[in-house]
Amino acid sequence: MAQPRPGDQRRAGRSEALNDPLERTTIGCLNESPLHAALKNWLAQPGDRCEEQIEGFRIDIVRGDLLIEVQTRNFSALKHKLWQLVPQHRLRLVYPVAREKWLLKRAGDGQGRPSRRKSPKRGRVEDLFRELVSFPELALLPNFSLEVLLIQEEEVRHHDARRAWRRQGWVTEERRLLQVLERRLFETPADYGALLPGELADPFTTADLAQALRRPRSLAQKMAYCLRRMDVIGSVGRRDRYVLYSRGGGAPVRDPRT
Repeated sequence: MAQPRPGDQRRAGRSEALNDPLERTTIGCLNESPLHAALKNWLAQPGDRCEEQIEGFRIDIVRGDLLIEVQTRNFSALKHKLWQLVPQHRLRLVYPVAREKWLLKRAGDGQGRPSRRKSPKRGRVEDLFRELVSFPELALLPNFSLEVLLIQEEEVRHHDARRAWRRQGWVTEERRLLQVLERRLFETPADYGALLPGELADPFTTADLAQALRRPRSLAQKMAYCLRRMDVIGSVGRRDRYVLYSRGGGAPVRDPRT
C-alpha cells in the first residue's frame, strides 16, 4: 500500500522517513535519465501537470502555483533559470542524495552475468552544499525552497577501455531509484543553519566544522561559504591561517540581486 503523501505545508526543515517510495501516479516525461524520471514520478500527485512551459522554461511539475524542479546533479546548469523564475513564482528544487548505493557492473564481454555490490560510501543531507554553492543566495528569497530526498539507488556501470584513466575504465551508464528513505525540506536560511552540529564551538573554523561533521574539509568549506552567503554565520577574524566564523556574527554578505 502506498504511503500517504505529505502536504506542501510541511514544517520547514522537518525530516520524514518513508518506506514505500515507488507507488506513485505515473506522469508523462520527455527524454530524461531513469533516476530523474523515477523521482518525478514518485513526487507526482493527482492534478499535477508535467513539462509545463512557464515564461519560456520547461518545468518538471506544476502543482497549483508551486513549480517543482528535480535536479540530480550540477545545480550550476539551473542558475539562470532559477534566478529568472524565483522572484515571481514559488519554486521548489528537489535534490536526491544517495544514503545507500549499489554498484552494478556489466560483464566486460557483454555476455556474462553482471556483478553487484554495496558501496561503502553513504551520503548525508549535508551533501546538498556540494551543489548549493552555485546559488546560496536564493535561500534568502521567500519563494525558494529546497527538498533533499535521501534515497537508495543503483548505479549501473560498464567497462570502456578507452577511459581507463578513470575508475580503471568503469563508466557510469545510468542511476536508478530503488527507494526513498527520508525527505527534508528547507524553506528558510535558519533551516540550513540547523545542520550545524550542536557540539560545534563558537567561533569555529572549517577544520572544526569538518571534525564535528566527520566529513571532508572540502565539504565543510562549501557549507561555510553557503551559510555565510545566507547570513546564517559571519566572519569574525582569523585563527592562524584559518578564517573564524560565528553563528550570526560578522558583517552580512548579500548578493545585490536579493
